[in-house]
Amino acid sequence: MAKSFEERKKIVCDLIDNEFYVPMKEKELAIMLQVAPEDRPEFKRVLEALLTDGEIMITKRGKYKRPENQLLTGVFISHGKGFGFVETEGSDEDYYIPEDYVNGAFHQDTVTIRLLAGRRGKRQEAEVVSVLEHGMKQIVGTYEKSANFGFVIPDNPKIAKDIFVPVERSKGATDGHKVIVEITDYGTQKRNPEGKIVEILGHINDPGVDIMSIVKGFDLPMEFPEKVLNQAERVAKEVTEADMAGRRDLRDLLMVTIDGEDAKDLDDAVSLTVEEGIYHLGVHIADVTNYVQEHSALDREALKRGTSVYLVDRVIPMLPHTLSNGMCSLNAGTDRLALSCLMDIDEKGEVVNYEITESVIHVDRRMNYTDVAKIIEEHDEETCKEYEELVPMFEQMAQCAGCLRKKRKKRGSIDFDFDECKILLDKEGHPIEIKPYVRNQATKLIEDFMLIANETVAQHFYWLELPFVYRTHDNPDPEKIKALAAFIYNFGYTIKTVQEEIHPKELQKLLARIDGTEEEALISRLTLRSMKQAKYTSECTGHFGLACEYYCHFTSPIRRYPDLQIHRIIKDYLRGRLDEERIVHYREILEQVCKQSCETERRAEEAERETDKLKKAEYMSGHIGETFEGVISSVTAWGVYVELPNTIEGMVHVSDLPGDYYIFDENTYEMTGETTGRKFKLGQRVSVIVKETDKITRTIDFTMDSVPEEAD
Repeated sequence: MAKSFEERKKIVCDLIDNEFYVPMKEKELAIMLQVAPEDRPEFKRVLEALLTDGEIMITKRGKYKRPENQLLTGVFISHGKGFGFVETEGSDEDYYIPEDYVNGAFHQDTVTIRLLAGRRGKRQEAEVVSVLEHGMKQIVGTYEKSANFGFVIPDNPKIAKDIFVPVERSKGATDGHKVIVEITDYGTQKRNPEGKIVEILGHINDPGVDIMSIVKGFDLPMEFPEKVLNQAERVAKEVTEADMAGRRDLRDLLMVTIDGEDAKDLDDAVSLTVEEGIYHLGVHIADVTNYVQEHSALDREALKRGTSVYLVDRVIPMLPHTLSNGMCSLNAGTDRLALSCLMDIDEKGEVVNYEITESVIHVDRRMNYTDVAKIIEEHDEETCKEYEELVPMFEQMAQCAGCLRKKRKKRGSIDFDFDECKILLDKEGHPIEIKPYVRNQATKLIEDFMLIANETVAQHFYWLELPFVYRTHDNPDPEKIKALAAFIYNFGYTIKTVQEEIHPKELQKLLARIDGTEEEALISRLTLRSMKQAKYTSECTGHFGLACEYYCHFTSPIRRYPDLQIHRIIKDYLRGRLDEERIVHYREILEQVCKQSCETERRAEEAERETDKLKKAEYMSGHIGETFEGVISSVTAWGVYVELPNTIEGMVHVSDLPGDYYIFDENTYEMTGETTGRKFKLGQRVSVIVKETDKITRTIDFTMDSVPEEAD
């Protein structure tokens, strides 16, 4: 063989190319190429490099051949049953990995894959060629002790195997302890991973341990480093005359904050006056960048966290409480530094003039959604009297919000109005009540004002052609829209597309037509599923759901890093500091800021969803055997999901569906009885009994109380 490593690789590839299919194993190849025994380790290294790079492959029988498909790189998402999926960057498609082709990949590993000939439903099949990097270093789970060893059963149901822990690495854990285990060996297809326990969170039944397990499982940073806390204390000084220099003084403007009763980080205030048919709307946002300087310890920690996380029993803030609940919070009766978007809006909801400026403000009253709704919706006499001096402004705000909403609706903005939930806990963290969180006119009013401020700021900086962070929402995938159109046609509805593209107005019209119908829940959910996920990007590609060309997140810099980032750009621009050097700097960093912000946003959403599911499962464990009325919210091959009025969702397994053997139709999202023809479908009202719950898997199982008339 040739001496250099690259030459050796080329010889092997040339041989396989000439033979096309080399029916031999490593030893036979070495002999054929006349590799001396002392060179065999080097030859083996050559083969491993070629396999890793995807230049050659091994068949199921251990033979070498040239790959027929190019390699792709992505993240492996495992399933508890052994198979998995690989998500590749820049693609909405994921690839199905059969169990026999996982080849030792672990959940969240970065892997290279090669496409296979088969398909799993609509998914392309692939095999894992190599593991480039392990994504999970630590796992949260429940410890089970044996005589000389133990196992950690992962909380994450996607991890198929338990983690073996030698007794000397158990840190004294006993049965039922929630622990964090560090993986020391990822195992193989036939051998369990191995690890050592690095932290004991407490016993599974101890108060708060269940939520803390989720926090640790998502690697959410709880405590702030001492350096960050010290810096927050140093910068959180009361507003001085020097701080106000060069700012618009808006302290005489009548101004309020409107938030939930339990909100503590108040980052937006609103003001409104009316003159000659023009609404002068002010949206005033906390100037967090005055306290969080770029590259500071505070800034690095904020970027790492990306967002505040709102769990059922706690808030994990992006910034220390000294700032998030203190100097950056627009608390009533105090002077605060802000960035203000001052807009003149006509009766058609058009912004006819605007100004974006640094300001100093003074909030007059802290209001909550409930009281404002009582004023503008119910005209409650007692509440109106309590806030007598503010009532005229609130009534004008309601009129202005109505104009803005009407304009958005006219252009096609889509408004999905699915119920969220509010979970009430006792002092030990046990759920005592779960109820839907209802949007009222006050919450919608604030949404309208924040939306128009976000649009105005985004449009302004887009036309300046400066680096910026936008909130974008891509058009739906044409195939998904085609499938949606085919499905709703069965109900007598149609949607228009032009060259496989759809305008959001078409989906808005569809939602309006189904409003109040039996199929509303069904079609609304399928419409939502057909749309893509909104994200942060440095390119302005528009927001499909809002039917607007320019959109950003400007209004919440206390709890979202993208807002903080664009505030920094805005202030540089306003102060004339946005020279070529700063522009180049922002262009270099923004793509990574967007990527990091998208990842932390998804992590926060998943953690919030999992804590809700946990407390819902715990709540329903006290209602085993009880009967509830609900609506079928999803139909799958393995069962029917039913949602109750309080937003709790559980599953009736296909084997528990009464009176027949049922077959799933993925085209119509229906479960049909083979003999009776009885159907269970989305949106159908049913009566269910709570069968069992599982806090570990965070699931609720129902059985059907009886066969509903609609199912016949």
